[in-house]
Amino acid sequence: MRWSALLALAAGVAATGCGLNIQPADLFLLTRTGQGSTLTLLVSDGGAITCDGGQARSLPDPLLLRARDLAGGLAADARAKLRIPSPPGSVFRYRIRLQAGTVVFPDTAGSTHPVLARAELFAVQAAAQACHTAG
Repeated sequence: MRWSALLALAAGVAATGCGLNIQPADLFLLTRTGQGSTLTLLVSDGGAITCDGGQARSLPDPLLLRARDLAGGLAADARAKLRIPSPPGSVFRYRIRLQAGTVVFPDTAGSTHPVLARAELFAVQAAAQACHTAG
């Protein structure tokens, strides 16, 4: 039994070295809608970000660390399927899809949910620093 496990491990290592394109897991897909154009950010745990469906770009290390922290901070809300309705006066609506589930909230929700405020800030900073677009 040990030999079969060892052979399977060796085969996996060999296959990885033979050019299979193994991609790191995605942390989350953030979509912001509202005034102006829609912003879509697909953030990978390997340090890549795809902005509005374009080519993958490198995510600066400080933003990658914030993205990982954000994914962890949103996991419980995602499992609970947090949905906060938009009150009058909100400008943007966010949808963040994680492996644990999806969180949907307006831009006004950050005043009572600090992790949602961090998500909004991440979107603005990632758009400016990694996507080179107005956040």
